Amino acid sequence: MSFALGLAQAGYPHYMTPLEQAELFAQRAHEHGVTLLVFPENLMCPRELTTTELLQLAEPLDGEFAQGLCGIARTNALWIVFTMFQTNPAGGPPHNTAVVVDSAGHIRGSYCKCHLYNAHGVCESDRMGYGNELCHAIRTPFCTIGLGICYDLRFPEVARTLALQGCDLLIFPAAWHDGPNKPEHWETLLRARAIENECFVAGVCHAGERYVGISHVFDPLGNPLVQRSATSDLSVCDIDLQAADAARDAMPIFAHRRPHLYGALASRAPNVLRDGLQYE
Repeated sequence: MSFALGLAQAGYPHYMTPLEQAELFAQRAHEHGVTLLVFPENLMCPRELTTTELLQLAEPLDGEFAQGLCGIARTNALWIVFTMFQTNPAGGPPHNTAVVVDSAGHIRGSYCKCHLYNAHGVCESDRMGYGNELCHAIRTPFCTIGLGICYDLRFPEVARTLALQGCDLLIFPAAWHDGPNKPEHWETLLRARAIENECFVAGVCHAGERYVGISHVFDPLGNPLVQRSATSDLSVCDIDLQAADAARDAMPIFAHRRPHLYGALASRAPNVLRDGLQYE
């Protein structure tokens, strides 16, 4: 079975709202026969926002933004993955949430970003709240989807957990910060997650100036299917699920796993020793 995957490498919209920008991408995707359209992180933002503005922008899943995307999915007969800043039910900073909507406009799953990017002078935890549960596999008529958001990509446990749930396609919406080696890290980590889990991996990056602005899709052998750089544009590729079956038949790594050896490693993982000091 195969289907068409669309990557909407959106930036901050000019002369329109984020929903209007999403509608234009969805119309083009429909014209290209896309089944699943994926948007990057920060889709909800009209521009760079302060912490106060971000808190004011956040909405629940039944708010105007999410329901607007549901309407766009329904009108264009597309499944859509998008991100938004979701009101935190516990109060405090909002969650950075990825949402999956089906072609009838119904929300089929969501995931709150668990790993917040506190590095290189950026402190996401000052402006958004941690998610406390990894994504669960989301079943669709055409494949099984798993989600991570941006910095989650650097934690291989996320992708492996989803692969063990039977995901055929892992999707990482991102606003991957640019800088020395950052484009290479983005590409290498996406490719590695595909190879080590023998599944398709898509990374869709925001096209804003601060970010690497490159989107990728890799097949289960790590072959590139899409590499779109530096512009706000739509890319489309074919996802052939037989390629994943062939990769797993040729190299059955999941049958060769020895989970009883990994438990001790997992229990030590939260503590890292560096320069004689212990970091949590």
